[in-house]
This record gives sequence, C-alpha cells and structure tokens, in this order.
Amino acid sequence: MVSGQIFSSLTTDHQPLTTEMRHTLTIDVANEAGELSRIIGLFSSRGFNIETITVGKTLEPNWSRCTIVTNGDELTIEQIIKQCSRLIRVREVKAVTKLPHIEREMALIEVNAKAGPERQEVMSLVEIFRAKVVDISHDKMVLEESGASEKIDVFIEMLKPLGISNVTRSGCVAIIVCHHLKHMKRKF
Repeated sequence: MVSGQIFSSLTTDHQPLTTEMRHTLTIDVANEAGELSRIIGLFSSRGFNIETITVGKTLEPNWSRCTIVTNGDELTIEQIIKQCSRLIRVREVKAVTKLPHIEREMALIEVNAKAGPERQEVMSLVEIFRAKVVDISHDKMVLEESGASEKIDVFIEMLKPLGISNVTRSGCVAIIVCHHLKHMKRKF
C-alpha cells in the first residue's frame, strides 16, 4: 500500500514526472552515402524533432561525427540513444548534455551598415561580442559570430534594430572537455 501512496502523490495535480529539456547528442557514424538519412529517418519516424544537426569528418576518414540537438524528457532521450545505437553503421552514441562539454555554433549575419554612425554602432557590437567582419560593401556588412547558441541569439537581437538582411546558422557542434576524457574508459 505504501508504494501506491507514493505513486499517487507523484501523479496528483497533473504534474509530469519528467520534464522536457534541450539535449545534445553526438553520434559516430560510418562516412557512407545514406547513413545520415537513416539517422534522420529514425528521428522522424518516431516523431522526434531535430532542432539542429551538424555532420563532419573525424580524424578517421571512414567515420563522421553527427551532433544533434533535440528536445525531450530523459526517457525519450534514452530511447533515441538505444535506437540510434542499433543502427548497423553507428559506432557510438553519447548524450553529452550532462557531461562536462563545450558546445559552439557559428552564424553569418548580413546587416545594414551605411558609413557613419550606423556602421560605427555595428562595429561596437562586433567588438563587444568578439565577432568578425567577413565582408563589407557601401551599405552592408557580413558578420561572423561563434560561441554558445544563447550568445548568438543575443547578438542577433542587438543587431535587429539596425536591420538584418539575412542570417545563416551552422547548428551546434559539441565535444567532451579534455579533463573528463581521462576518467572515461575507452571503447574500441
């Protein structure tokens, strides 16, 4: 009877037992045609949304690392990891969100910047956010910003009053921090 009381106290007031949050996954997958489609298909066939996806070669030319940002509760993320791990040419799947890790994203932002005070305001924001000017014309600039997604969001919001013409974002890449790697067992 005690377990029934515990369960009923957890489920009253219509509060969810788990909460949905942002998760970052890294997937080492064979660098072969169609492998990315399999991963995306797994997500879409089960109704999982992908917020961002980034893929690139690793030091081993036959393997690529796919970084996926998605939303879900712990049970959903565990399900995604198990299902991705079952794919034939997937070597490793990690949920890095709870591990010490570094995440970065890059954005290219085209902004109005006529010579004079408008351009100077853009340059002030570039300096504050440690962004880079990668192209310039008489009335526009293309800026490059990299860092945490939240930093890029704030930079874009600060530029909006000046007039943004275009934004292209890379999606998130992630890596476990070096000091944490020493404590993990290697799996080959």
